[in-house]
Amino acid sequence: MKYYIIAGEASGDLHGSNLIKELQQLDSDADIRCWGGDKMQATGAILVKHYKDLAFMGFVEVIKNLPAILKNIRFCKNDISSFHPDVIIFIDYPGFNLRIAKWAREKNFKTVFYISPQVWAWKESRVKSIKRDIDKMIVILPFEKEFYKKWDYEVEYVGHPLVEVIEKFRKEHADLTISANTIALLPGSRRQEIEVKLPVMLAATKNFPDYQFIIAKAPSIEDEFYDSFIKGYENVKMITNDTYSLLMKSAAALVTSGTATLETALFGVPEVVCYKGGNISYQIAKRLIKLKFICLVNLIMNREVVKELIQNDLTPDNITSELKKILFDFSKKEKLADDYLQLKQLLSEGGNASKNAAESIYHFTNKK
Repeated sequence: MKYYIIAGEASGDLHGSNLIKELQQLDSDADIRCWGGDKMQATGAILVKHYKDLAFMGFVEVIKNLPAILKNIRFCKNDISSFHPDVIIFIDYPGFNLRIAKWAREKNFKTVFYISPQVWAWKESRVKSIKRDIDKMIVILPFEKEFYKKWDYEVEYVGHPLVEVIEKFRKEHADLTISANTIALLPGSRRQEIEVKLPVMLAATKNFPDYQFIIAKAPSIEDEFYDSFIKGYENVKMITNDTYSLLMKSAAALVTSGTATLETALFGVPEVVCYKGGNISYQIAKRLIKLKFICLVNLIMNREVVKELIQNDLTPDNITSELKKILFDFSKKEKLADDYLQLKQLLSEGGNASKNAAESIYHFTNKK
């Protein structure tokens, strides 16, 4: 069968690659074209567009880059029409994917959404278009099934794909041990967010001269971009394409919001969540998003498990204070370890997410 998969971010590339591997196990004749990254391309799928050419974040940034976004949408529609897949699989990336889904429905393509847009955070009205344009929704967060139920929309929970990804990595790298003086810095994967958050994170490192801080560099961004920030910081280094090894070795981490907060928790690393956006974008988001937390760890657990430093609270002094707590307060570290265990159990309830999702998509697509 022919599959067309669209992912627009690094996390989508990771989960898309594992989904493709499982689809190839089920369907030896699988013909796959995709929007994603190096990991999806490495499976043998034909990469149409790399996510690094699609990454625009924030309201202002999207408006500024609207011509490029519209051009990509037109190109995508033409490419799908030429390929004529049996099914189109959307992985998160809702602003783009839901526009393609509307068109795909009109053209009578089968549509599957794997990894739901975060409509429970904002733009809940998007559920109406999802019900109209998406034939099958596959979710990876336990509370999403109940959320969609109130909209009278049946979805399938398959577990979270990061659980098996991280477990596999830990087993393959069991020789890696925690370094008591290593702290990971995960400032994000997009230039706009790195420019805002990394300088604040770095300013706090001066209060920990005996620690080695290591930045997990976004693979799509050149070293020179980071060099201007870390100049003069003798206890700061960078690594590329080795974030999981870094987390295996780290005693603590400063992490931007997003999937990285969940990855850090599943590795059992104490973390402080750091979020800061452009002022206009943040003020708009603040009025639209109606959630108690921004971090996935806290959202899934429905309580504060890890500290969130948001916008004006993200200062070097506050980072220093919170980092000291997770480094030196034994009772806090013990409580955090217990919470992380509960989190993993919640996310493991569905089983092997990538395999479950692939089986669901394969059988659904085969169904007359």
